[in-house]
Amino acid sequence: MSRELKTGIIAILIIIIFIWGFNFLNGQNIFHPTKRQFFVEYKNVGGLTKASSVFVNGLKVGGVDNIDFNPDPAKKDQMLVKFSLDNGFKFTKKSIVKIYSPNPLSGSNLVLIPSYEGEEANDGDYLEGEVEEGLFSSIGARLDPIQIKLERVLESTDISFKKFNNLLDKKTSNSIQNSFEEIELAIIDLRTTIASVNSILDSNSSNLRETLKNTTQITQNLSKVTDTLANSNLGEIMRKAEHTLTSVNTILDGINKGKGTAGKLMTDDALYTNLTEITQELEELLRDIKLNPKRFVHFSLFGKKATTYKTEVKE
Repeated sequence: MSRELKTGIIAILIIIIFIWGFNFLNGQNIFHPTKRQFFVEYKNVGGLTKASSVFVNGLKVGGVDNIDFNPDPAKKDQMLVKFSLDNGFKFTKKSIVKIYSPNPLSGSNLVLIPSYEGEEANDGDYLEGEVEEGLFSSIGARLDPIQIKLERVLESTDISFKKFNNLLDKKTSNSIQNSFEEIELAIIDLRTTIASVNSILDSNSSNLRETLKNTTQITQNLSKVTDTLANSNLGEIMRKAEHTLTSVNTILDGINKGKGTAGKLMTDDALYTNLTEITQELEELLRDIKLNPKRFVHFSLFGKKATTYKTEVKE
């Protein structure tokens, strides 16, 4: 075999492989040609291309052959999609063909939702088409009501600001300005007062230091006193004082009950009366001795009898 023949055969094989690969990338298999083709109409193909596939329950059963404008003059605003399916799959004309996008980064594909009721679909039939909402379209549809509400809120806010601006007339603006000026003056006075206080503190810093020093000494002395009290046996002193008070209470209780000499003096009325009478008799005796000493001390050279004592009757 000559070199030229080999080169020609290789070139033909390369061309065949290229054609097969191009059609395969477009979703067509030239070795397994499809015989059934169907049509579906959409107002928006949503990114569908000729390389898109057709799925049934997640299984690829065909591909998109062509996408073009609808030749029917009454449907100029619609797109006509032609797709092909394998011969073995059967369904009816009530089946629905949806355009869906599995994720925002991938292209759109067709999903055939088969129906098995009614007349069987044949080659060249038109099927009903629908467009499934993608992620962004779904989010946009949900954001539309929020956008409307936000616009209403912004309009209400704008109206409120307008009313507020109307309230701020010249008189009100002047009042607000005067208020800010008074606040500024108050701040200036406050700064002046703080400066005066600082100058007073500076001039009396030595006195403050001396006062703090004296306070420190007083605190130290108090600490020493508290240490002394803490080191002293206060518990023993308190116990002795309690014992002493108990003894005193016992003695006073005995006196109140008439026990002992002091108790009898305090509670025995007869003893008190006798003591009173004895005291009175002693007082009378001392008065009589003082007034009549010869009656008690008698001295006579001639043996004269002493005068008999006569009791004086009290008036």
